[in-house]
Amino acid sequence: MSDALQVVLVDTSRAVTDAWRLAFDDRPEVEIVRGSILKRAVDAWVMPTNAAGSMDGGVDAVVNRHFRGHIRPLVQAEIACKYGGLMPVGSAVCVPTGGVGPRFLISTPTMVKSSEDVSDTLNVALACAAAFQAVHMQNAADPGGITSVALPGLGAATGQVPPRLCASLMWSTYTLFREYRFRDYDTLRTAVRRHFGEGTGDLPEDARVRIEPPPELAVEPYISGPKAGW
Repeated sequence: MSDALQVVLVDTSRAVTDAWRLAFDDRPEVEIVRGSILKRAVDAWVMPTNAAGSMDGGVDAVVNRHFRGHIRPLVQAEIACKYGGLMPVGSAVCVPTGGVGPRFLISTPTMVKSSEDVSDTLNVALACAAAFQAVHMQNAADPGGITSVALPGLGAATGQVPPRLCASLMWSTYTLFREYRFRDYDTLRTAVRRHFGEGTGDLPEDARVRIEPPPELAVEPYISGPKAGW
């Protein structure tokens, strides 16, 4: 991804935005806003959902209503095409909305079924990483198609992930995509799981962890230009 990508973190929860400000204090290029994602004029919105893309609760239900119900069939058709109807955690779909703001909706599961407690899992890290991978893949197919993206607090509401842990995991995956390029979702999931294991375990809620992909994955680092990263 290029350095030109603008990342906006937006949530209605003060606890989430306060946690982001602590976690992203070394990333001044990331905009943090308390409010509704519906008001963010960006190229793509990221929506946490379940494996089926039901969009029946939380922020994804709000967004589906915003699009008057027409976005859910598009998301579910893409999930059916690419994943046989159930999208694994750590993957995503990117669909055009047919509108000018945003032009794309990125849907990524933070849970398999609706209303699951995912506070002791890596689902936030996997979902956030998948969202950035979707941006990378969309721009590989259509260079410059997504120059700005807005993300809410993934898993911090329905998924019951503590805000500071959510913020730390999102920082880890944002930093990962500043430094490495992945060829597909499988490689990405392997990198995250190899680093963390199968869950957050004893990871402190406010611990920012730099993910180092194992060498055997042969991921491509961003090394060109004076500003390594995206």
